[in-house]
This record gives sequence, C-alpha cells and structure tokens, in this order.
Amino acid sequence: MCMSIFSALVKADKTGDPAPPLGFSKLTCSEAEHAVSGNLCRCTGYRPIIDACKSFAADVDLEDLGLNSFWNKGIDRADVGKLPGYSSGAICTFPEFLKAEIKGQTNDVPAATYDGWYRPKSIQDLRNLFDSNWFNENSVKIVASNTGAGVYKDQDLYEKYIDIKGIPELSVINRSNKGVEIGAAVSISKAIEVFSDGTPVFRKIAGHLSKVASPFVRNTATIGGNVIMAQRLPFASDIVTVLLAVGSTVTIQTASKMLCLTLEEFLEQPPCDAKTILLTIFVPDWGSDSVIFETSRAAPRPFGNAVSYVNSAFLARTSGDAASGELLIEDICLAFGAYGVDHATRARKVEKFLKGKPVSAPVVLEAVQLLKDVISPSEGTTHPEYRVSLAVSFLFSFLSSLSNNLNEPAKSIAPNGSCAESSPEKHDEVASDGLPIRSRQELVFNDEYEPVGKPITKAGAELQASGEAVYVDDIPAPKDCLYGAFIYSTHPHAHIKGVNFKSSLASKKVITVISAKDIPAGGRNVGSAFPMLGDEALFGDPVSEFAGQNIGIVIAETQKYAYMAAKQAIIEYSTENLEPPILTIEDAIQHNSYFPVLPFLAPQPVGDFDQGMSEADHKILSGEIKLESQYYFYMETQTALAIPDEDNCITVYSSAQLPEITQNVVADCLGIPYHNVRIITRRVGGGFGGKAMKGSYVSAPLYNNMRINL
Repeated sequence: MCMSIFSALVKADKTGDPAPPLGFSKLTCSEAEHAVSGNLCRCTGYRPIIDACKSFAADVDLEDLGLNSFWNKGIDRADVGKLPGYSSGAICTFPEFLKAEIKGQTNDVPAATYDGWYRPKSIQDLRNLFDSNWFNENSVKIVASNTGAGVYKDQDLYEKYIDIKGIPELSVINRSNKGVEIGAAVSISKAIEVFSDGTPVFRKIAGHLSKVASPFVRNTATIGGNVIMAQRLPFASDIVTVLLAVGSTVTIQTASKMLCLTLEEFLEQPPCDAKTILLTIFVPDWGSDSVIFETSRAAPRPFGNAVSYVNSAFLARTSGDAASGELLIEDICLAFGAYGVDHATRARKVEKFLKGKPVSAPVVLEAVQLLKDVISPSEGTTHPEYRVSLAVSFLFSFLSSLSNNLNEPAKSIAPNGSCAESSPEKHDEVASDGLPIRSRQELVFNDEYEPVGKPITKAGAELQASGEAVYVDDIPAPKDCLYGAFIYSTHPHAHIKGVNFKSSLASKKVITVISAKDIPAGGRNVGSAFPMLGDEALFGDPVSEFAGQNIGIVIAETQKYAYMAAKQAIIEYSTENLEPPILTIEDAIQHNSYFPVLPFLAPQPVGDFDQGMSEADHKILSGEIKLESQYYFYMETQTALAIPDEDNCITVYSSAQLPEITQNVVADCLGIPYHNVRIITRRVGGGFGGKAMKGSYVSAPLYNNMRINL
C-alpha cells in the first residue's frame, strides 16, 4: 500500500501540471484513491488509509478527511499546517550507481549462464536454446515477468529458466494508420499508455485494461503473457475478451514457421507447447465514425485485483436509414469471457442475427433470447444462472444504448419487452472512476464517563503499521531446520492403502513423510481437542473420514520443496466395505447422523409447543436458506515453528488463538508431559475462530527444528 501511494506521488511529480501549494504534491484526491484501490485492509477499513493518502493531494479539502476528528476541539482546531510537509525533492529513489551497475551486468550477460538462467538477446538465440540437447519443456520454464505464478502456482520445480524480457523483437510498439502493433513482452501499463493516446476505441481499451489486476502487477505483467495464459489455461482474461472484440491478430513463432492468426483462431488451437512463442499483437484502428465500442465486467470488487464473473466487449458499426429513420447494424462483434468456458468466445449466432437489422424492441429481445442459448457455462461452474444473466444484461444495455443514439423520437426498450414513446435525452457522461470517495467521521467527546468513549491507541499498532511486528513466519529458521507440508485426502470416505509420488524434480527433494505410524510410543493420533467437542485425529488412518483430511506430512529442506512435493503425492484409496459418504445436511438427517449435544447445551422444553402453535393468532412462516462455505483471510496463515530444548522439552512458536489447547494437543501427540511443551504466541495474525482449535493441527506433528506453513 505504501509502495502504491509512493509510486503515484512520483508519477504525479513528473506531470506538467501546475505547481501545488507548499507542502503538497501534484497528486489529486481521485488519483490517490485509485493508487490504493487494489489493496485490501482488514483492520482499519479504507477510510483512514485513503484519508492519509489524500492528505498529500493538492486539491484536498481537510474537512473531508477523518483525520480532523482526532484533533482536540476548541481552540486547537484542525490545521493543514499540522500535516507533515511533502517535498518532491526529498523522495528517495533507487541509487543511480546501482542502476548503472545492474544495466552493465545485464548488457554483458551471455545467452547462457551457470545459475540456471538463460537470457537470449534475439529470437534466433531463443531458437538455438530450444534446439539444444538439454532443452526439456517439463524442466524448463520460459518467463517474462512471471506474474502468472500468482494465479497458477508451479506444480513442480524447474532446472532452468529462460528470460525472454531482453529480446528486442518482443518489446516493439509500432503505430500506423492501420492500427497498433505491440510486442508480447510489453507491460500492461505500457500498453495502457499507448492505447490512451488514440481513437475512442483505443481509449476504451485502455480504460478497461486499467481495471485489470493492480497497478504494481500491471507495471510488471506483460500483455503477451496474459494472452498466452488464456490460450493454454482456463484463465478468465479481461484483456483477451477486449482484444477479441476489436478483431485483433497475433503473430506466433512455432518450431518450424512464423504464423499470423486472428486472435479467435489462436484461442481455438490446442494449448501451445513451450517452443511456440507469441511475438506481437496487432490491434486494428477502427476510427471513430459510426463505430460504437463498449466493454463491461462484473467482479467481486469494482477496481482491479479481482477476477471477473463475466466480462464482455461489444463493437458495432451502424448507419441510419433515411427512409425509416431507424438505426441499422452494419457489422457487430460480441465477445464474452469468464462465464465458465476455457477462453473468451464470440457469440457468432447472435452476431449473424443482428447484422443488417434495425435496432428495435423485437430485434433486441430476440437477440437476448438467442444469447441465452449461446452462453452455456461448462459443468461445475459456480453460479451459472447468475453468469448467464450478467451476460444477457450486458448485451441488453449495449443494444438499448444504440437505440438512444437516434436523432428522431424513438421507442425506448424496457427489459420486460414493453415499448414507450419517448424522445432521447442528452445526458452528460460522468466517469464513475473519477468520483472521489466522500466520507467523514465526527467523534463527540464527553468527560462525564471519562475515560469511556475516549479513543486510545491500539496496543502494538505502531509496530504493525511500520512493518516491525514479528510474526511466526518472520522468525529466522534455526540451523538445519526442516519444513513440512500436509498431504490432503481427495476422497471423503475411503481406506488409505498407500502414498507414492510422481516422478518429478520436486519429489526428489522429499526427505521423509510423517504419518500416523510415526507417532512416538505413548503418543496419540490427535490433532485437535476441545472439552465440548471431543478429539479429532491428526491423520486419517486407516480411513480418510472427509476430503481434505491430513494423510501425512512431506518433510523437505525448504518450504517451497515441501509444498511442491506434497502436490506430487499419489494416494491409493479403497472404498471396500465402507458406506457411501454423507455429503449434505439432508443426507445426515436421513441417516440420523448428528454430533452429540452436551446435556447443558440441549434445549429444555417449556410448555406444550404443538398446542401453543395451534392456538396462536399469528402463524410463523418457515423458509430455508443455504449458506456457502467461508474462507478465513489471515494476515498470517496457520503456521508453527518447533525448536528443541533441554531435557526432552520443546518450544513451539504458534499463531494459535488458544495456546493452552495447542500445548495439550502437542504433548498428547508426542507422548510427553504437558510441562515439557512451551507454546509462545506473540500475535495471532488474524484468527476469526479458525485458529482456536485448528491451529493445533499445525503444531501437533512438529518435531525438533521443524517449521510448517499452510
């Protein structure tokens, strides 16, 4: 978050805007809001953070900030002069001598190095690497910025990496009257800059790309990497949908030849192999006459850093019919993505129907009905009906907007299919992205109940805000420390017959696997214990009771090795002589499968319930609601570090909410006295109840000099 606002300040200072008042920057309040829009903050909410960022802005109104409510009232009123002054000359940037040193090293780096990284300087160098006898696409990864690893985690280790960022042919930007050609290694931020200085269609593309990911990801991620990821994987790419709608083409280099394909053809091909390189992307210039282009997206958050539920891009060329006064659709392209398919697609049937048609209520409604048949999420897609309804609403809004462009009075189209005579009105467009977030907080203090109601500083707030707070994962690992990662069951109710590993680089890093049979003599297979709920097993042995249950722990020299090796595990199951799993509440009720209720928690009957309900003047209407599962959003995930101590003792650093339960579980599992286990919980790092009992699962299997992170 600090990096985001710092970057925005530096960028604002480089503009040609008028000099700001003394102590302020050229940054505007709107720019400050957008700079931190992709960040999440669970503790304080956005208002205080945005207020702090906006305090740098030249157009800030101090009365709009919540900061003033924390100043004393009376004669000591809020004063701009009390804010720390800002000086652009005082910004600390990357030292020039280091820039020169890095640049010199980069220029002198040969195509092949001994650290496992290869940095070709041309496409021919890259082809030579592909043709070398050591090249194996299963053990070599080609990267430009590698931001895709934040979406799809590496499943295995790689022996070598090829960095293609330094190939000039992949960083070209060529403008012509036909359009813009952009190299595959050009960053998304640079592409936004290029498209922003162009025709209305290009500016619309830039606006949509600005909602992709977050600023610091866009500064690094490449536009070609996004397209390649969408071609190879079921990646919900906004960029591909937008480029598809404007008729983009791509140039690729295969093992044998260079090809120029439409983006649609490229997406329809089988996933590219490692030797197929995307060179450039060409986006045609549609001009501005009679062309209407709109993009839409629906996501959990309005700005970036959220994958779309559905995205769309529509481009139409229209003309007016002088005889009838109607608007005719000469050509149209309708692209949809992220609705539950492998990649963005065009609604060809709807396009064919609309071409040559006038924009009228019957035509629009028929097009919407056709789209419902075309947009078909694949099986397993979450909320398919919702996604289809979003796609339909996007198309309806676009076609309705076309009818409003008529100069003569026309019939407005209502979603229910009815028509009403109306005259199109001219409305000023207001960009919602430019609307500032207005908020204000006023605190009224009263000495009557002093100090109740008086704001106090949160304990440890300064350490956490400054980044100095030490969490478990920040503790330096001791010498010869080993790392663990759980192997989870993928079957809800099955015998565990054995665990093997795929033949991979990651599996070769496995030191050992800990399972129920490795629990020390005198210890118990217990991972969680609570007086009211009873014990839960640490390992599923010999039967996995539910999908996601711990089967074992992979031990490796690094956390990365442990994570990847755990993903390479192959578990052999058997369901012989086992009842089918109970997967729903309805199944549990049918099988009379209930958790025991302790007597003091059981409800006690009072009076005759049936008689009371039958004689009641007002009846209670019953209903049913189903809630989806929830995920905890921790500042620090479940983690623990065990360090050996003298006299068969062990010290465990844990982020558990109930250290006393963690102590009992660790002692019971290892078969040692409770007083031999010391639990240190400096800070929880976000609990929400998820670290009350489940935190002991991470601590229980720890042996000396071992760390586990989830």
